[in-house]
Amino acid sequence: MNSLLGPNIGRGDTVFISTYGCQMNEHDTERMYSLLENHNFIQASHAEDADVIIINSCSVREKPVHKVMSEIGTYRPLKQKKPKLKIGVAGCVGQQEGKQLLKKNPLIDFVLGTGAIDILPDILHQVRDERKRSAWTQIDHRGPYSINTLIRNPRVSSFVNITLGCDNFCSFCIVPFTRGREKSRPFSELLGDVRQLVGRGVKEVTLLGQNVNSYKSPDGSGGFPDLLRAVCAETDIQRVRYTTSHPKDFNNEVLNVMIKYQNKLGDFLHLPAQSGSSKILESMNRGYTREEYLEKVQAVKAANGEMALSTDIIVGFPGETEEDFDQTLSLLAEIKYENVYAFKYSPRPFTKALKLSDPVPEEVKDRRLQKLIEFQDSLAPEICAKYEGRVLDVLVEGPSRTNSKVLTGRTTHNKVVNFLGASDLVGKILPLKIKHAAPFALKGEVIA
Repeated sequence: MNSLLGPNIGRGDTVFISTYGCQMNEHDTERMYSLLENHNFIQASHAEDADVIIINSCSVREKPVHKVMSEIGTYRPLKQKKPKLKIGVAGCVGQQEGKQLLKKNPLIDFVLGTGAIDILPDILHQVRDERKRSAWTQIDHRGPYSINTLIRNPRVSSFVNITLGCDNFCSFCIVPFTRGREKSRPFSELLGDVRQLVGRGVKEVTLLGQNVNSYKSPDGSGGFPDLLRAVCAETDIQRVRYTTSHPKDFNNEVLNVMIKYQNKLGDFLHLPAQSGSSKILESMNRGYTREEYLEKVQAVKAANGEMALSTDIIVGFPGETEEDFDQTLSLLAEIKYENVYAFKYSPRPFTKALKLSDPVPEEVKDRRLQKLIEFQDSLAPEICAKYEGRVLDVLVEGPSRTNSKVLTGRTTHNKVVNFLGASDLVGKILPLKIKHAAPFALKGEVIA
């Protein structure tokens, strides 16, 4: 959706966007900056330098919501110092709370829902010039999902949204209510975006969606396996990743494409189990049992023994007993995930889990989460040791955040590798000798 007010809405004003949450939110932030730059807004490096502050928020768990509210409070002195400063809340918290945010907090000037990003320049015009204080949170559940991937300064790796929203309605998840019903972008549009990114120097794309496996082009061109195949075979992109893959929809057709195009799709799969207990999985409305999940993992490993897996785990879901929790630990021990993203269950508005009885006490959630993290930490040295001494292909992404003399990149297994090297290596795929393997990063060496 293009602005109706011309390219100079911003008049050189500065914008700072604070981002919480998933890769989808990171991609939304980049889209907001790109749209605003096209209308003569300038990105500010710090909130203190901004004329507009936007908090791009996440409400998947309870803690990030509190974090957003806390951050807004820190801007009170800034607002008093700069009366013309405008503060907005975007993302899932904005979509979830809507006008209530305006009522609760007078520091907030506008609320931007997840479906209103493309009219952000016009919203800022109304907020600044017409002094309109409002929430833009309407979701179009039926309209087509067609956008251009907007990235100002593409890096080695970039995101491409392929779906919006979700139809799974897992009982713990608020996403269907904050991002709407699931919609897919047209097949040809996505291929065009990837080709354009390649032309701008991008070497790797990550295809994004709440459930990428359920992608289905609205023009009938095909589903997710067809899209993966086309991106690999019909574009010059060097590497392709995707997230998130729902276990109930991950099938042999997708796996076959991953094997055929292993040179681009690599040796990594994020497959969120959420729990190791079939009873809890049923209560979560995940659509698979522990046994069915394990069958898929075994099929993946049989097809590609190099495949590295990661997962999401929720502990303390209503009704989770010690036996259920132990089954989750045993799942970790059996599969040996490279990475585990573990969280405590937090009740979310509108979700079915709110109506479930037998809540797990907070102190039990804390104990289980700590035990799970410690258990995964105990497995990690053995899991990562297999990389030590090997030569692995690494896509070099840029300098390390902590040391400009050190370059960082990722293997086909999505393992971070740090090594000494010159800046002209950025964007190249190099064979590196792994000298040391630690759970969160490998140390490599350029082969002479």
